[in-house]
Amino acid sequence: MAPALEILVRGPDRFSIWNGPPFGDGHPVVKLETSPCLSAKFSEDGTRLMVVKSDSVISIYDCSSYKEIRSFQVPNFTAATLSPRGTYLQTFQKSSTPQEKNVTLWKIETGDPVYQLFQKNMAKTTWPSIRFSSNEEVACRLATNEIQFFDAGDFSKGIVSRTRVPGVAAVELSKAPASHVAVFVPESKGVPASVQIFTCRKDPQSQPVSRKSFFRSSSVQLSWNQGSTGLLVVVQSDVDKTNQSYYGESKLNYLTTDGSYEGLVPLRKEGPVHDVQWSYSGSEFAVVYG
Repeated sequence: MAPALEILVRGPDRFSIWNGPPFGDGHPVVKLETSPCLSAKFSEDGTRLMVVKSDSVISIYDCSSYKEIRSFQVPNFTAATLSPRGTYLQTFQKSSTPQEKNVTLWKIETGDPVYQLFQKNMAKTTWPSIRFSSNEEVACRLATNEIQFFDAGDFSKGIVSRTRVPGVAAVELSKAPASHVAVFVPESKGVPASVQIFTCRKDPQSQPVSRKSFFRSSSVQLSWNQGSTGLLVVVQSDVDKTNQSYYGESKLNYLTTDGSYEGLVPLRKEGPVHDVQWSYSGSEFAVVYG
């Protein structure tokens, strides 16, 4: 039997939870009364709900009962996110000095910080700072010229392994299973940019199992499939060499972890790639382009 559908209803500064259809008397049942809210997001597995109530208060709800299980006071934070299974809350605060560790990983069960680090800026490619696999067995972060791995069950161990990747600027950990990690290295000194796939093993000199180079690439969007066998890469360049688009050009590439394919995805017409999404099975994907 499928789980009951529940709907989060947002207002300008409040939210509530309703049960989904079908409705017994034609009206939804309110499962959680209206509460203050600036933003709200479920954990990946749907067991926890994070609600930002002000610029310093974050509440965590258990989705089986919609009872608040923990409230965190984090002054002047600018970003917050839950780990896939809702075990951890990660927050980013503005920092003025490297000595002030501004990224904190909180254990929701206890409310205690379990790991802290300094991150100068927050961007789409660098947040969340610590990335988790869907089962939370593997965690990693992007650092200067390397990827750092943690024991996701015990952050007191600190960094347990590293993979050296000179110039790495973005990283995406495969979700299920957490067998591989994809990295983006921008163009530098005439050397083309590249996307590389590494296995998540404890080998600092690990060699990529798959690699694709790109010219005129300014940024990429990395998207793993379910099963961790394929990676979609949207490559964006600031300049369109055909002068057909003011916004530059974008191409969709596909790489496999077994190295059987590393190349462009053929599309029916030229034009920018707006978005890509994998199906849950991981064997198909949809592309919005043109």
